[in-house]
Amino acid sequence: MSDFCFAHLTPECILDAIESTGIYPESGLLPLNSYENRVFQFRADDNQRYVVKFYRPARWSEAQILEEHTFMAQLAAADIAVVAPLSINGKTLHQHMGFGFALFPSVGGRSFEVDNLDNLELLGQVLGRLHSQGAQSAFTHRPALNLSTHLQQPTQILQQSGLVKAPYQQQFFQIVKEITEICGSLYQPKAQIRLHGDCHAGNILATTDGLCLVDFDDCRQGPAIQDLWMMLSGDTQSRQVQLDALLSGYELYRAFDLKELALIEPLRAMRMIHYMAWLAERHQDPAFVGNFSWFATDKYWEQQLGYLQEQLLALQAPPLSLAFG
Repeated sequence: MSDFCFAHLTPECILDAIESTGIYPESGLLPLNSYENRVFQFRADDNQRYVVKFYRPARWSEAQILEEHTFMAQLAAADIAVVAPLSINGKTLHQHMGFGFALFPSVGGRSFEVDNLDNLELLGQVLGRLHSQGAQSAFTHRPALNLSTHLQQPTQILQQSGLVKAPYQQQFFQIVKEITEICGSLYQPKAQIRLHGDCHAGNILATTDGLCLVDFDDCRQGPAIQDLWMMLSGDTQSRQVQLDALLSGYELYRAFDLKELALIEPLRAMRMIHYMAWLAERHQDPAFVGNFSWFATDKYWEQQLGYLQEQLLALQAPPLSLAFG
């Protein structure tokens, strides 16, 4: 089986896997929006709705997945709204035909409105509580968010892939080199805690009870600002107002080190390059073409060069500050 291939995950395999846990689907399998893993919603014979998640082979070790599950269980036990995996017969991670999978309760909700300052303040409260728990101990098996994992290794993947088109290759890797050098001097987090790791609007649900965080697949050690900066958009003044709203909620539960604001642009640059390498690693997956047909075209690399040039300027500018600090 290819490290990145779900070719053998047939509907029959999925149903057999679910039924091996003692849960019996009555409805069809509704695919949910996920490319990295395979995720389906269904209704079972107990009239409850569930979500089953099949982990992409070879991405995380069993110990790393279980560490994710343990973290989510700790958050849920602290009454922090997350969708934690169900424990069935004492296990949260199950195996079937070479695939690791987990079952979750299906939670409904509305999309998170990023441009609503009240929502941002509420999210700040959730993240302040989450980080208070995250700071109590460290991951043993999950990696940290660092220059190696998010800049150096991704650059090597892109160089070895042969996917960067010749007309753009020299300029592309020169800019990446300059960005890496600047990030090396700027990205020096003083403290790293357990994080959600991928806290964007798509991983937040607005429910009748408040906000609920989903998909901890990228949880890892890192600076607290990693779970905040993706909520900031627009011009400098807009981002300052958004940051104030987030921190007004966050600091009700945990102090925030304002020196971490200098990490925002390095983290943005790291995410950009890491994402390109993520795409390059998966371009041979049979499902790739339908989802990412635009990847590695001339237009794609031309656009990425423009984005990286803008990011280089952002790294050289003064860091974001509070609007009312």
